[in-house]
Amino acid sequence: MSVSSPVPASPAPASAASAADTAAPTQAELLDFVRRAAADAELIASLPLDPEGRTWVRLEGPGGSEAWLIGWPPGTGTGWHDHADSVGAFVTAAGELKENALAARLPTDGWKTLELSEGVDRERHLPTGKGRAFGQHHVHEVLNESADRHAVSVHAYYPPLPQIRRYSRTGPTLRLEQVERPQDWQ
Repeated sequence: MSVSSPVPASPAPASAASAADTAAPTQAELLDFVRRAAADAELIASLPLDPEGRTWVRLEGPGGSEAWLIGWPPGTGTGWHDHADSVGAFVTAAGELKENALAARLPTDGWKTLELSEGVDRERHLPTGKGRAFGQHHVHEVLNESADRHAVSVHAYYPPLPQIRRYSRTGPTLRLEQVERPQDWQ
């Protein structure tokens, strides 16, 4: 794994930057940012790729958001997690990623184990150039299922991630395993 200093991604036009200074970026604005950054071939090529572990570089996101350029070796993934009170967006910049997500809003506190209803699972294949925005408490896992090819993606979150909750899943049972804070991954 590697972590680097913030790198500016494709800059926003001056009018968009001024608007971002006065208001929190929306999901649509975060999605626009990650799409533009993912289309920046020089930025994507600058990410060092490790054959065994994910690599990442922090980017300067719009309006005070937290943004990351992430490299995914073949066969790697995040495990089930959410981004707490942050909204976000991500786009695949190279290769293909798969997102498994829950189409259900979970209680935010006071539980350790939940039994999920049928029909809450969603699966998306996100080839190069494809991505999505999501709201608060979005529970998902992101995977590079390729056996021989790295994937690269760009992610942005607002507000900057206050925590990430990690889950394990066995069939319909979702269990809260740990809560990570920024100091755990930065």
